[in-house]
Amino acid sequence: MAAAGEEELLPPRLPELFDTCQRLLDEVEVAAEPTGARVVQEKVLKGLHLLKQSAEMLLQLDLFSHNEDLEEIASSDLKYLMVPALQGALALKQVNPSKRLDDLQWAREHFLIYLTQCQHYHVAEFELPKTKNNSAESNTASSSMAHPNLVAMASQRQAKIERYKRKKEMEHRLSAMKAAVESGEADDEHVREYYLLHLRRWISISLEEIDSIDQEIKILREKDAPKEASASGSTPQARPPMKPFILTRNAAQAKVFGAGYPSLASMTVNDWYDQHRKVGALPDQGIPKTTSEVRRAAQQQDEQEQKEEEDDEEALQRAREWDDWKDTHPRGYGNRQNMG
Repeated sequence: MAAAGEEELLPPRLPELFDTCQRLLDEVEVAAEPTGARVVQEKVLKGLHLLKQSAEMLLQLDLFSHNEDLEEIASSDLKYLMVPALQGALALKQVNPSKRLDDLQWAREHFLIYLTQCQHYHVAEFELPKTKNNSAESNTASSSMAHPNLVAMASQRQAKIERYKRKKEMEHRLSAMKAAVESGEADDEHVREYYLLHLRRWISISLEEIDSIDQEIKILREKDAPKEASASGSTPQARPPMKPFILTRNAAQAKVFGAGYPSLASMTVNDWYDQHRKVGALPDQGIPKTTSEVRRAAQQQDEQEQKEEEDDEEALQRAREWDDWKDTHPRGYGNRQNMG
């Protein structure tokens, strides 16, 4: 009983830790629940915790050294090179919006660590992504993205297509070798090939994830830029009002040829329209008349209107006088001849 209790208290060994982390990552990737679900996030946090323990154990055991080649690493130990890549993959599964930028940078750093290790051991031929350590490189990258080179874009697209095809081919071979390796029936040569395929597959995944991370980081920084500017309290300076100017070379020329623009309007558009409508000078009222004819027509119209007003007054006066006369002279008044 005591021996069983001591075994339960012993910390998990490195192979057990690694297998558990890999299983958790597979469960997260194929989970039916959304990534933000509580069950999925618990697995993500647990996997990150176990991977941290695995990385610390690798440092204590000193399994890998920069002074050795890939052939000197034991076949069963090759899989532990994937620890930084698994850390980056699980870090991307976190969904805290306030820490998203930090999670992206942390994941990118661990993917880059994994790629650097693989390049050191010559696991595959590939080019490391550019590191953005200073602002100058960042500005260069942003300017290159603002003015993309079509040839470079075409080559990048072709490289992504080839990388995708290689990854699918490796996944097919891994699925065929998985049962034999996990059951222990495969020999050392097949075990080594199996884990080397895993390493090359994660190289393709890391390169793709770094491209996606760089694009997301750029979007997040552009989105937060206005907030940072408002928080700093730097308000843009008000633009001073422009002084009036004339469209001539100098003041002397302006006196001779004018200021370059017409004088101020003396009437509104409605007044101008009414004036031209009265004299029939609008386009829909026939051919416009000359200036003298316009004046004469306007004068005649004014006289006509005045005469109509005077006629109206005379007619009104006659109507009033006729009403008064009818009041004092009833009908038939004065017609009394031949009345017997």
